[in-house]
Amino acid sequence: MTTAPGLRADGKRPGVVVFDYGSGNVHSAVKALETAGADVELTGNRRRALEADGLLVPGVGAFTAVVDSLRASHGDEVIDRRLAGGRPVLGICVGMQVLFERGVEHGIETEGLGEWPGTVDLIRADVVPHMGWNTVEAPEDSALFAGIRDERFYFVHSYAAREWTLEASGPFPKPRVTWAQHGSRFVAAVENGPLSATQFHPEKSGQAGIRLLRNWVSAL
Repeated sequence: MTTAPGLRADGKRPGVVVFDYGSGNVHSAVKALETAGADVELTGNRRRALEADGLLVPGVGAFTAVVDSLRASHGDEVIDRRLAGGRPVLGICVGMQVLFERGVEHGIETEGLGEWPGTVDLIRADVVPHMGWNTVEAPEDSALFAGIRDERFYFVHSYAAREWTLEASGPFPKPRVTWAQHGSRFVAAVENGPLSATQFHPEKSGQAGIRLLRNWVSAL
């Protein structure tokens, strides 16, 4: 018997935890993931977050506040343990930014989670924040952007990683990095083994965002 696309071997929908660490309104992410084919739970329970097929880390607000809240809820440990076991994690917006080594906001430098080298700082553009729909430059072999490389996605941010220096390491292939342009180029998404992230909000990006989440859920 073959398993339907997007379903687990036991015939159930993949289970995704949206990690609840006080990031604000994340119900749109829950609804988008459900539409994308996941069985979704919004919780800050570490055991549930560790055991889920996929973990989504949202992020709204300031880099420092998100890092502090994640550490206070032991979300940094959850992410580390999942990645050590090759278990998928997806970060969104500031939930992506905090995966880098450091963030600089208003001249204040904050240590990030350090999953990737690099600094998140103010984007270089005449108009900040970058708010609205924008195209992206996704690699041809991107799994996240399969079938949607020419679509537009919804951004709302003032800070971003403007460089990418990590090369292939360990058992994982070379990271797939997607770029966008607003004034200057910045990292719009990353696929790095079990760790993926988007600077834009797929849950606010209409059908293209649902398709991206479906691509991620289907691979769990």
